[in-house]
Amino acid sequence: MQYFVTGATGFIGKRLVKKLLARRGSTVHFLMRQESADKLPGLLAYWGVSKTRVIPVYGDLTSKKLGVASDVIKGLKGQIDHLYHLAAVYDLGADEEAQVAVNIEGTRSMVEFAQAIDAGHVHHVSSIAAAGLYEGVFREDMFDEAENLDHPYFMTKHESEKIVRKECKRPWTVYRPALVVGDSTTGEMDKIDGPYYFFKLIQRMRQILPPWMPSVGLEGGRINIVPVDYVVDALDHISHKVSKGQGCYHLVDPKGYRVGDVLDIFSKAAHAPKMNLFINAALMGFIPKSVKKGLMALAPVRRIRNAVMKDLGLPEDMFTFINYPTRFDCRDTEAALKGSGLSCPDLNDYAWRLWDYWERHLDPALFIDRSLRGAAGGKVVLVTGGSSGIGLAAAVKFAEAGAVTLICARDQVKLDDAVKEIKDKAGKQAQIYAFACDIADAEGCANLVEWCNTFGGVDYLINNAGRSIRRAVESSYDRFHDYQRTMDLNYFGCLRVTMGLLPGMQAKKKGHVVNISSIGVLTNAPRFSAYVASKAALDAWTRCAASEFADTGITFTTINMPLVRTPMIAPTKIYNNVPTLSPEEAADMIAEACINKPVRIATRLGVSGELLHAAAPRIAQIVMNTTFRMFPDSDAAKGEKGKGGLSPEAIALQQMMRGIHF
Repeated sequence: MQYFVTGATGFIGKRLVKKLLARRGSTVHFLMRQESADKLPGLLAYWGVSKTRVIPVYGDLTSKKLGVASDVIKGLKGQIDHLYHLAAVYDLGADEEAQVAVNIEGTRSMVEFAQAIDAGHVHHVSSIAAAGLYEGVFREDMFDEAENLDHPYFMTKHESEKIVRKECKRPWTVYRPALVVGDSTTGEMDKIDGPYYFFKLIQRMRQILPPWMPSVGLEGGRINIVPVDYVVDALDHISHKVSKGQGCYHLVDPKGYRVGDVLDIFSKAAHAPKMNLFINAALMGFIPKSVKKGLMALAPVRRIRNAVMKDLGLPEDMFTFINYPTRFDCRDTEAALKGSGLSCPDLNDYAWRLWDYWERHLDPALFIDRSLRGAAGGKVVLVTGGSSGIGLAAAVKFAEAGAVTLICARDQVKLDDAVKEIKDKAGKQAQIYAFACDIADAEGCANLVEWCNTFGGVDYLINNAGRSIRRAVESSYDRFHDYQRTMDLNYFGCLRVTMGLLPGMQAKKKGHVVNISSIGVLTNAPRFSAYVASKAALDAWTRCAASEFADTGITFTTINMPLVRTPMIAPTKIYNNVPTLSPEEAADMIAEACINKPVRIATRLGVSGELLHAAAPRIAQIVMNTTFRMFPDSDAAKGEKGKGGLSPEAIALQQMMRGIHF
């Protein structure tokens, strides 16, 4: 048997051709653009046949008679038993001009070609979109009853089917598949479409919430989903069974699901929180259009909406179809498939395969370079306090990633040692440069900024330099200079460097600032009033600045760093047995800040402390006061040597609260 297929290289088309080739003695001719000829070897390998059984016919869907040469048309005349027309635009986000050219004019060209070659039977693969937004049950014998065809996709699918019905003089049959998803046995899919648009949202919920936590879902109309293998099998079976034309078959799931049910099924497949409460999207219909229009006229509302839609990968008009009102009858299809053993699989049985394939092969995050080299390679990075501790560990990572790494600190000798250590670890080719200055000094900051500008400015600024003082307020009555010098370095010093480099970032319209703050800002740790206050001031300034620069390409990340084993905490002997992060682990947090550019990075313990202070401040004070009385002052703060070790309670608390400053 001889076949001709348009759209043979598409998701459904490739599988249909393979199915047709499984029939004994079959030969498939398929439409192919001349410029796509290099894809032929791959297609032949996929179909597992030679050129004698699969024959490319070069042409163009949007040209008259498919752009096929007249001598080829003459050779095919009377030879083709079945012509399958699958070539079309299936993308909701495609522009109207492209959809008209392919879906409407392409179908008209196909009809002309079918008549020119006297095709035995034309099988037009339409879509349930041809029904538009019909209110109620749309039967297989309905067409003119379609409603609300304003959207280009609905309109072009309806018009292309009309061309077949009105203009095709050969026997024809129409097939209307529902939303086609991946293979029910392998999960294989070639693009993000239909329900896949919500997978990123489900993934985010899984990342943020534990699986046992109830969540809120979105309820709407009914959505009909079918796997590609069912569509291909049903199309192959029915097309060889029909003896006369002018019939229509709905290749749909007889059950259909509400939008909320679909989201819940895929949430279960993803091991995300179960959606127990649903908000009916129909409620949005009660909001007057004038109110909606007024809200969207507000720039902040538009920007927030656009940012959320972009972040989740949702098309602009996705929510137009949430309240999809149409249900589809498929009695003729079920009758045609009776006795074949073919039926639409239950979504519950194969949803996990779709999710698994998407997460392994289609998740947009897979195609983003998440390495530090991808983010900072070849870029200029300044790390303050880069001669030891966290700064040195971070500088090593940047140098290894191929960044032009600048470090600064007060001690030139330590800087020289740091440069040698970085080159030993990152390689002699590493671009590492050092500058000695005290950023607590205004002149020193000005010199540092001027030096950085000789490198063309800074792309990433890591404000790491800082000092910590562990001393109770009652031990600081006569030590006001502790607060002043801590603020000079941790707050004013960081601001001088940042504000000195911001004009250069503005000129380039890009730049990222990472401020190393403290978990103490979230937990309000006793004995660290000078240190926490200086870091809290920096956090507050950063929030203000981030809002001002949000539309300039300059971004900020605050890292509420837990306790890290560095020279800064060495004088506090009670930290010797406290669970702390290594400088390398802290550097990993800085790398994450530069790669993903989140607004804030904090540990769960730190966030829990912040929530406790917000929800139950009195209880939070009691907890912090208990720790204050449980842990002694440092020897330096007391002015004497310690007289005893920690109590068993204090040791246990340290182990439980890893990273907290006591």
